[in-house]
Amino acid sequence: MDSASAVHVVSLPAPTPAELLARARTMIPALRERAVQAEADRRIPDETIADLHEAGFFRILQPKRWGGYEMDPQAFFDVQMALAEGCMSTGWVFGVVGGHPYELALFPDQAQREVWGDDTSVLASSSYQPVGHVERVEGGFLLSGHWGFSSGCDHCQWVLLGSLIPPAHEGEPPEMRTFLLPRRDYRIADAWHVFGLKGTGSEDIVVERAFVPEYRTHKASDGFLCQNPGQLENDAPLFSLPWAQIFVRLVSTAAIGGARGAVQAAVEITKSRISSNTGKASKSDPVLLNAIARAYAELDEMTAVLERNFADMMARARTGEALSMHKRVLYRYQSTSVVRRCTALVDSLMPLLGGRAIYLNSPIVRYWLDLNAARAHVANDPNNFGPDLAAGLMGEPPGFMFL
Repeated sequence: MDSASAVHVVSLPAPTPAELLARARTMIPALRERAVQAEADRRIPDETIADLHEAGFFRILQPKRWGGYEMDPQAFFDVQMALAEGCMSTGWVFGVVGGHPYELALFPDQAQREVWGDDTSVLASSSYQPVGHVERVEGGFLLSGHWGFSSGCDHCQWVLLGSLIPPAHEGEPPEMRTFLLPRRDYRIADAWHVFGLKGTGSEDIVVERAFVPEYRTHKASDGFLCQNPGQLENDAPLFSLPWAQIFVRLVSTAAIGGARGAVQAAVEITKSRISSNTGKASKSDPVLLNAIARAYAELDEMTAVLERNFADMMARARTGEALSMHKRVLYRYQSTSVVRRCTALVDSLMPLLGGRAIYLNSPIVRYWLDLNAARAHVANDPNNFGPDLAAGLMGEPPGFMFL
């Protein structure tokens, strides 16, 4: 880094991953209590966002040059799972908003300075739906459109929006980019009225012909090729990973924490439940006990596989070895399968816990609804990525580029 691009940020010594995880686990009871308020307000409480800031969680994937910890992704995902165990909406918002410092680190340095130059704690939300209208103008673009599903946007000062740029010349393909806009250039529209993940505040974003300079855009192709402008300044191995491998985990990992919370709720119900019809104790029901055991074991297996995948990616990043296309497809498929598998496990528990389990004050029902809502995210549908994995096994190239 040359002297002209040097950044001087005063930061405290970073906590260890174990310390961060301990802080997250300490928050679980409070998050479980605040989940009721989050659902009623349709957004994460301000005090929870303040707690996440104070704990340092939003800095886990942030570059050190901006006061971040620049840790391995697994430290981030461990915290996310713990938060989701208390409140899945909180875990979801943390995953999305807390993961954006990683993508911001891939933008040109001038964009990073605009976001973090005065305040390194500034947050960004997103919506990557390629639904905007883009006009090419001198120095950048004019962006317009209406995007949905911007989780945690009420707590953020910037937004990342996906859109296709029309080709500059006839016959060329359009180009997918992410556009970075400050709060003054967009408005939030009230639209989040849903049955699950109610507390995520995933409202709509509306933009009307906002100018976005070239340097405040990120090419999807750069993320795929791992050749991002921001790697000139943020040159740690962490930032050489394929961006899509980070992204898919941001929207799937909360499901593991949510399912863990659901299993624990099922255990608590089972300990004391006596059927009013048969008089039998649930803890003597082998079908229920096997369903709990299966859920617990499969969650452990999913966690182990995802940890293995990122350990492999980081080991290769440190040696400069590129991740093979086969592994990129496999790892993405394994991530995208998590939410549906977690949902199926909790689905199997619900009919075995009796009629009281379906009441809204049941300790398991919020997790069940949240998991079913999480299935709707496009990145959590394995059918979108299974054909690429199968094609590779047949010796054919994947059809989906951004892996």
